[in-house]
Amino acid sequence: MGGFPSSPALARRLERLFARRTFGIKPGLDSVRALLAALGDPQRSFRTIHVAGTDGKGSTCVFLDGMLRAAGLRTGLYLSPHLVRLTERFSIAGREMDEDTLAVLVDEVETACATLVARGRPEPTFFETTTALCALWFAREGVPLAVAEVGMGGRLDATNALESAVSAITRIGLDHTQFLGPTIRDIAREKAGIARAGVPLVLGAMPEEAEAEIRRVAADVGAPVISAPDNCSVRFAPRRATAGEEAGSETARVAVSTAAADYGTARIALIGAYQAENVATAVTAFEALQRSLGVSLPAETVPRGLGIAHLPGRFQLLCGEPRVWLDGAHNPCAAEALVGALRAARAAKSVRLVCGMCADKDPAGFLRVLSPVAAKVWTVPLSNPRGLHPEKLGAFARGAGFREVFPCATLEEGLAAARRDAAEARAPMVVAGSLFLAGDVLAGGFFDR
Repeated sequence: MGGFPSSPALARRLERLFARRTFGIKPGLDSVRALLAALGDPQRSFRTIHVAGTDGKGSTCVFLDGMLRAAGLRTGLYLSPHLVRLTERFSIAGREMDEDTLAVLVDEVETACATLVARGRPEPTFFETTTALCALWFAREGVPLAVAEVGMGGRLDATNALESAVSAITRIGLDHTQFLGPTIRDIAREKAGIARAGVPLVLGAMPEEAEAEIRRVAADVGAPVISAPDNCSVRFAPRRATAGEEAGSETARVAVSTAAADYGTARIALIGAYQAENVATAVTAFEALQRSLGVSLPAETVPRGLGIAHLPGRFQLLCGEPRVWLDGAHNPCAAEALVGALRAARAAKSVRLVCGMCADKDPAGFLRVLSPVAAKVWTVPLSNPRGLHPEKLGAFARGAGFREVFPCATLEEGLAAARRDAAEARAPMVVAGSLFLAGDVLAGGFFDR
């Protein structure tokens, strides 16, 4: 997922930037605040809709960005991780950052990092650096409002140094437990760290214990809480793909209404049934933003904005015969949502699964959720060094109840074998287990052939 820059000079810059991953994950805000200060505190020039959560936060962000753009606002969007190119993380008014701009900003941020290290401060991490780089770009471009996805957690995440106008938290499940704590309550407490006094905090659908903990933290800091499930109704109707249909042409229909307005029906490109929750969270945050800023935007911006939202690797149909979906699900909670999406698409039977996962995830829990609907699994390696070896992942699959498990030496081998088997059986195929895997599939162009 390092991307393919066209210029050797940019490739060298990115090599230096990606080398910062060796500094690991260092939760805390001191380092990113020092880096932002060295760059002139660019984050103070714009306000942010800040989105945390375990699953669905990226989709919620692109729905929000779409609605803001449909309203005529020139907004910035900061997502993580990227799938193929680093520049996917940064966009303004729907346009991805270009390579020339990236090269200039990397040089400036790296210079600021060197200055801090010379003063005895620790090396900023990769994510701290990209967050500061993005803030600098938004400030230079005069963006008044941005949508930012939390990298991990919330309280100590680098994005928590941004200035919030509205905060939102999507569904919470067990993930990153080594950093955020072993229980849902622990994780919810860390996510709730994005709450700010007087800043609306929108809560998506989530376990009761998570919501209770977030509400407790919000009350302590004085953040007003708005429940998206209580405020927004979303009726979701996926349009089932037909045999031979061109990938990318499929949509889902959502009818959206809230306590404030009936927004009618939108056609959206994010077709997983689990997106209903994310639409509700995004629309509720969009309304909260209008109240916070004292503005009233036309109701038609909601369906138009939802319709232009796009995010690869989220129940993305790669081809129609056999039907092959690509999904970034990588924890048990997301696996449950994926199964729900397959059921809504009438494809939750005899699924051929291609799976690659990071070693620090919960492969047993993830595969246990999918085993009732998946007949066979091909385990594949990731290009990321955190990837779990296919043989080890295969052992987890057997323990989770899979009887037919095929560890593969390469991703291409696993995709080809599963696709042949799915075609012969006229069965659906799913590629899931990691956003890194989704990036590897899209970068390889395996379904463009």
